[in-house]
Amino acid sequence: MPPPQNPNPAATAKSQRWLRGLAWAAVISAFALIILGGIVRVTGSGLGCGGDWPLCDGRLFPAMTAADIIEYSHRLVASAIVGPLIIATAAVAILRFRREKWLSLTAAIAVILLLAQGGLGGVTVLTELPGPIVAAHLALAQALLGCLLLILVAAHRRPTAAALAHNHPAADRSNLPAADNRPAAPAKKNDRIAAAPFPRWAMLSAIAAYLLILSGAAVTATPGALAACPDWPLCQGWTLPLDHLPAVNMFHRIVAALLGLLILYTLHLGLRQSNQASAGNRNGQANPAGRNLIRYLSLAGLIALTAQLLVGGLAVWTAFPVELRALHIALATAVWAIMATLALLTARPLSAKSGNPP
Repeated sequence: MPPPQNPNPAATAKSQRWLRGLAWAAVISAFALIILGGIVRVTGSGLGCGGDWPLCDGRLFPAMTAADIIEYSHRLVASAIVGPLIIATAAVAILRFRREKWLSLTAAIAVILLLAQGGLGGVTVLTELPGPIVAAHLALAQALLGCLLLILVAAHRRPTAAALAHNHPAADRSNLPAADNRPAAPAKKNDRIAAAPFPRWAMLSAIAAYLLILSGAAVTATPGALAACPDWPLCQGWTLPLDHLPAVNMFHRIVAALLGLLILYTLHLGLRQSNQASAGNRNGQANPAGRNLIRYLSLAGLIALTAQLLVGGLAVWTAFPVELRALHIALATAVWAIMATLALLTARPLSAKSGNPP
């Protein structure tokens, strides 16, 4: 018995385009907001509004001091741009694609994280920026970015795009690197060895990138830990300091070294995907466009990871200027976003069945 046909494929295609556009806007704006939050932190502008929330210095429009502008711009972007975009993205995902369980569930989680993030931001200000709450605020923001990336990937691949193509053959089926279920082209033994575990390595590396951000947040959340190691890569001439503050700082560096090697190996595997892309293109079976996307993302991740490590060392050597500290946070977020995207692109389909959008 053939599956039921979508009574309005044109409307579904339009919803698909809306979901993709909103998801892109939400991801980009959330990334920018995290960077802006990092600027607030490294410039010491977290209490620029005098400890008031949601108002600033008791007013809707604060005085134009530097700290006020930085802190209030963060709040304004969060409430006027990022929040509405996330809610709109979730509304389209839930209302128009509610049969895609992973997509609608992730959209609902994104809204919950958004509300929790707003509340935690208020608590952070009202409690005058305690380190653990500031670190939790950053961790929650990165988790929200991960949810938005999942929605973005799902909007371009299975199950939503596959379900749409099933009901509307003219629908766009491009950019679906993980949705191609056709038999893979024969590959050389070394290529198979490199490609087979890549989804697992990508998932592990995405988790590693997130943990790396948390370890860095622990350093900034511990007063005095950031400046406890004035040299790099060693700390006070020794690799394993016993004092508390240097140990916190050095712990982050050790974690960065170990998890960085894991991420580096995964990116190496991603760069090798081009070999299979070429083989698949010759045999007309694999998805070379998808594998090239993985390769380009891996190259971008390699650049971001290298730059992050160099900026981290340079920040120590130059006595932690705010510009380099903000750039370090931005690069760490970029590495996390790239690794999360690679993990989602190469994961198994988000749903065992591709339900039909309503």
